[in-house]
Amino acid sequence: MTASKNSLPAPSRRSVVAAAGVVSLAAALTACSDGDDSSDQYGADDSAPAEKKSPDGAGSSGGAGGAVLAKTSEIPVGGGKIFKAEGVVVTQPTKGEFKAFSNRCTHKQCPVTSVEGGTINCPCHGSKFDITDGSVKASPAPAPLPATEISVDGDSIKLA
Repeated sequence: MTASKNSLPAPSRRSVVAAAGVVSLAAALTACSDGDDSSDQYGADDSAPAEKKSPDGAGSSGGAGGAVLAKTSEIPVGGGKIFKAEGVVVTQPTKGEFKAFSNRCTHKQCPVTSVEGGTINCPCHGSKFDITDGSVKASPAPAPLPATEISVDGDSIKLA
């Protein structure tokens, strides 16, 4: 029996094994990525949030003139709230004490996604940071979360 002109030869065992290896490598690389599929969240350089602009077009120069992030009642005692657009996490370790930190993990710059059980948590590799001072509670983060200045004016929390 002869093969028709349209039939293709069966792939060799070597081709099948090589293709399986390529697929396995791609899966491993995907699993080892930082898991941040929002690379455009802050533009091309997503290592830090974009500088806030005031209505006159100048960069934020600090002071009490910053935009209100939240009301103090929105930040739970012993917990916190993440403000993605501003690149900050605000916590309230004890009643009336408010702290703020960068929302980017110091390991691979993934954005943190939760504040629970007294820690700020990164989903990418499991790093955890203390809500009181941003110190590392669980690795692989090599350094604490950088503090961010805020001001509390009455019941309003603002970036300083």
